[in-house]
Amino acid sequence: MIADSDFGDVKIERAIVEDAGFRLTAHQCKSEQDVIAAGQDADGILTQYAHIGATAMDNLPRLRVISRYGTGVDIVDVDQATRLGIQVTNAPNDWCADEVADHAIALWLTAARKIVQYDAATRHGEWRWQTGQPIWRLRGRVFGLLGYGAIARLIAARAQPFGVDVWACDPFVDAHQMRADRVRPVELDELISQSDYLTIQAPLTSQTRHLFNDTTLARMKPTAILVNTARGPIVEDSALDRALQRRVIAGAALDDLEEEPAKHRGWTPDNPLLRNPHVIVTPHAAYYSEESIQAIRTIAATEAVRVLSGLPPRSPVNHIDHGRT
Repeated sequence: MIADSDFGDVKIERAIVEDAGFRLTAHQCKSEQDVIAAGQDADGILTQYAHIGATAMDNLPRLRVISRYGTGVDIVDVDQATRLGIQVTNAPNDWCADEVADHAIALWLTAARKIVQYDAATRHGEWRWQTGQPIWRLRGRVFGLLGYGAIARLIAARAQPFGVDVWACDPFVDAHQMRADRVRPVELDELISQSDYLTIQAPLTSQTRHLFNDTTLARMKPTAILVNTARGPIVEDSALDRALQRRVIAGAALDDLEEEPAKHRGWTPDNPLLRNPHVIVTPHAAYYSEESIQAIRTIAATEAVRVLSGLPPRSPVNHIDHGRT
């Protein structure tokens, strides 16, 4: 079954699943109870935003595979799945790496060059270059990256022609690799305090959740711009709003909010950041292109079919010795 998706139809998944001899049902689950109610006959689940934790797994006796539409798997209790012999799969970053890198650069430039402010003012009859004051020259400034995985490396390569000095912090990447890419490896404190533009491209973990809070933001430059093309909860929204209101930092460009609206039924746009003139927000769309959407739907459905057909997944998240029967 498809626990939830916002792709508009299930034609791609249905063709893959039914060609392999399985039956597909599609739902829009917003809670574990929704998943349990819909999934009593499910051998495999494809999920985009719906949380599948221990409660759901314990009440789905036939479940053998959970296939994520995406790379991050924080919505799945992977440890419980492993204990129960349920295979969890995801997609490697390359399904949308170029799209996310392009989006990160677009957000950065839009914020740095005050494009939104200029556009809004012009539409209201204000034709003044002063509307965007102050705007600083990009060349020679520090472009920081939190995380230096596959997508961050693409962002670095796109940023360097603008003349910025690219710095990165990632304890899991060899410093020699960064230097070979003309990127300066730094510790987190230095990245936070010295970056003029700081782009977050790190996974959401217990260590990174709310990493950007009142204390962290206070250590940034007052002229700094924060860009988040990773997961919303890495930034504490209320702390960011306070920092922007008090001019602790200059601006922010976010591809997601802490509340992750797509995971909620009946979401309303009452987040204060949406009213803050120094913030740009896009609806977790960095990964989107027509090509990437087709790719992720194909990957997720194919992975579930492989596991249910007795084949190993191409992108396993956990290791399962024996399938659950």
